[in-house]
Amino acid sequence: MATFFGEVLPVFSRAVDDDDDEELEEENEDLEIRKEIEKKREVHLHWRSDISAVLDRYPGKRLPCTHFILAVGENATGFLSSFVLSSGSWEVAGDIKLWNEICRESTSSNVLHSSAASCVFYQLTSCPTVILCQCHCYVAEDQQFHWPEKVFSSIQQSGLTVTILSTCPVTFYKTPESTYTLRSPFLRALKTKEFKEDMTLCPLMEPPNIVDGFPAAVLSYCQVWKIPAVLYQCYTDLLKLDPVTMEAFRPLLLSQSLRNVVVDSSKSTEAMKKLMKTTEIQSNLYI
Repeated sequence: MATFFGEVLPVFSRAVDDDDDEELEEENEDLEIRKEIEKKREVHLHWRSDISAVLDRYPGKRLPCTHFILAVGENATGFLSSFVLSSGSWEVAGDIKLWNEICRESTSSNVLHSSAASCVFYQLTSCPTVILCQCHCYVAEDQQFHWPEKVFSSIQQSGLTVTILSTCPVTFYKTPESTYTLRSPFLRALKTKEFKEDMTLCPLMEPPNIVDGFPAAVLSYCQVWKIPAVLYQCYTDLLKLDPVTMEAFRPLLLSQSLRNVVVDSSKSTEAMKKLMKTTEIQSNLYI
């Protein structure tokens, strides 16, 4: 383009413009990917179809619940399978599907099932206000707050008592004595201020011991919302399914939360053997 001598013209570089466009496209792609991942990581709770159909009849669309029992980890869920679920009549009531760095379950399906990659809810048929949950899956840190928020916003909190069972390596237990002298597995309890039941079955957790992770998130939620809750933590050498560790939870069958739901404990030993055998077969598939 012709111009007079000495005039300064702006210079445009097509290469620079192309680079800026590419960076903008990459940023938009990254944003879309992050949104997609965030959506996948949402906590999805699905109730059984007949339960969902009658939720509108209840105040606040919340399911009536007097006792909510949560087991986290292989041994805690194994204990409930062997000593509680085998002793009465329970029905699958719902589940939570999670997607994170370890658990890659599809959250779009509404089909209820009890796979090892989900949190499964059961309802006692003789007393539907008793709900039990076995959490087999890993709950990521960013999902730990949303899990109790999603669950407890779906059940009535008036008159509700929450019991949490979990396990922890005995090396995490803080004591002036050597952990080698401790006879593991053993139980310790941590409760909310509102929990008033007798604690003679299990000693309270001594300071400076704490709980963390998903069980702590559920207990903290109960503390904030003034829900009576207790966490029973089993300190053990083995976090994999172990009959000795499962047996360590047995004294809790006399607790107020569990004694009314265990109808017949005579099948517990056989149920535990069957569970261990099934686990061994599944483990051998990967050898």
